[in-house]
Amino acid sequence: MTSAEPESGGDRDPVRGSGDGRARGRRGAPGGRSWIAVGFGLGLGATLAWLTVQTVLEVGSLLTLLVLAAFIAIALEPVVAWLTRRRLRRRWAVAVVLVVLLALFAGFLALVVPPVADEVNALVKAVPGWLRQLQDHDSALGRFEDRYHLLAKAQQQISSGGAAGLAGGLLGAGKVVLGVVTSAVIVLVVMVYVMAFLPGLKRFGLRFVAAGRRPHARDVTEEILNRVGRYMLGNVVTSVIAGVATFVWCVATDVPYPAALGVFIALMDLIPIVGTTIGGLVVSLVALSVSLPVALATAGFYIGFRVAEDYLIVPRVMKFAVDVHPLVTVVGVLIGGALLGVVGALVAIPAAVAIDLILEEHVFSRTDTS
Repeated sequence: MTSAEPESGGDRDPVRGSGDGRARGRRGAPGGRSWIAVGFGLGLGATLAWLTVQTVLEVGSLLTLLVLAAFIAIALEPVVAWLTRRRLRRRWAVAVVLVVLLALFAGFLALVVPPVADEVNALVKAVPGWLRQLQDHDSALGRFEDRYHLLAKAQQQISSGGAAGLAGGLLGAGKVVLGVVTSAVIVLVVMVYVMAFLPGLKRFGLRFVAAGRRPHARDVTEEILNRVGRYMLGNVVTSVIAGVATFVWCVATDVPYPAALGVFIALMDLIPIVGTTIGGLVVSLVALSVSLPVALATAGFYIGFRVAEDYLIVPRVMKFAVDVHPLVTVVGVLIGGALLGVVGALVAIPAAVAIDLILEEHVFSRTDTS
């Protein structure tokens, strides 16, 4: 007699089945992990991301200075490379460039400091006369004092703690000056180091690229640096033209401080799109010290110069340097200015040039052939 074998699919172990259910309930999340581990991981990741953002915001000003220093060093690289091709060792080439930059900065101070000092001295000498006029009830300032009692209010402010506020304001101004000097030193030191060790930095960066692709990446990097350098040299040429034109105009119209205003316009012209406009507004306000017609004529001069710069000067100077669409220029400057202020506006166009070259070499070259 043979016994019937139980069907394989008919009998199930109730204990095993209930254990599987409990195991699936405990696992819950995909991948065999519990929801507690998933939540802990997400919370830890969000915390690390928040700390990273806060750290970047805290050192944002320092990062801006580092970006500015690296940008200036890359912009001066064609000059350093030209000197090294003349059989000058790199450290001596960097020293020559640094001496020239310091000489230009000293010349700028020599142009700007004397007129500012003269204006401050004139203001200090005029204060006693203004005080006498305030006490003279027949003068315009005296009648103004009789109506608003400015001297009494000033004395009240000083006696009620205004002196402490004034001291705090002077201390704040000193901190601003100290911060500017410190920032300038940081930019100068980092710029010198980047200029001196740029070949080594490029070799270090290329080690992150696969050996087979390294020669092509090296060529792309050199092309980016060359285009950035040519752009900056072209930008300097247009700035010099703007400064010379401002100097000639101020001399012809008797606007005070023509040399200082010329240097100011040259520096402002380095900022794309808005630099000349802001500088022209400042010079027009200074021209008000001569007369209103001269100020209006100065504003018209800068409107005409801006049109000539956009359609005649810049295309001729930049045709050998970069080829960037005007829309890309405007959008890049706006985004760069919103992120890093003036520094972002300065580096926006070179960054757009680098991105355009990378897209042409690594993205569009593949999509066009696929």
